[in-house]
Amino acid sequence: MSDRKKSTRIISWNVNGIRSVERKGALDWFLKEKPEILCIQETKAQPDQVPSSIKDIPGYHNYFNSAERKGYSGVAVYTKEEPLQVQHGLGLKQFDVEGRVLAAEFEKFILFNVYFPNGKASPERLLYKMDFYEAFLKQMKPLLKADKGVIVCGDVNTAHTEIDLARPKENATSSGFLPEERAWIDRFLDTGFVDTLREYSSAPEQYSWWDYKTRARERNVGWRIDYFYISKNIRRLMKNAFIRNDLMGSDHCPIGIDLEY
Repeated sequence: MSDRKKSTRIISWNVNGIRSVERKGALDWFLKEKPEILCIQETKAQPDQVPSSIKDIPGYHNYFNSAERKGYSGVAVYTKEEPLQVQHGLGLKQFDVEGRVLAAEFEKFILFNVYFPNGKASPERLLYKMDFYEAFLKQMKPLLKADKGVIVCGDVNTAHTEIDLARPKENATSSGFLPEERAWIDRFLDTGFVDTLREYSSAPEQYSWWDYKTRARERNVGWRIDYFYISKNIRRLMKNAFIRNDLMGSDHCPIGIDLEY
């Protein structure tokens, strides 16, 4: 048996429409760099609407979970290694109709690719978002008691602390930076997760989303609302965490982690 360690790069990206980034050629970097796993949020497409050029990629298995409503939400996972099993959704109809969760189980960990709801549209959507948060946390707790690691990545739609957005004071009463949303992240981390980027860097101005309408990316007036969380029992496997703000094509940029085991 070989003692050689296996390196795994996992990338997460809210593409704001998979057909849109395909038309822009914004997935070319993925075809060149070939990370072991790519998790996509906000596909805004049914599987049969995804162009074959970015669906059936040689060397990858692909899995999609789409919303019932066309052109809305949706997540996808591309992985070189075939998962032991794949779960679509949380098993709760009120959330699963929006196609927000894919879970892929591998030998060392279970990977959750999640597009958490946005609460800005109305008080009802904020309540929906908080209910989703609670349901997700409830499902994580028993998993953390097992030996296998848990990785959660995706668009969380909340900036955790003041360092995670350019204008915290101006957004103190906006969904995405409300006290109750930020408190949920505190509770989530307290159950046994770490925020991977902050394990490596405490620097400010590391953002993953910028408002299109105000051309905020040009001025780096952004928010860090995309995250990789990893359970503490496999923290030792993590070798790096990063934000790829050099990659364009969406109002979000990709983020990633490197594992070795």
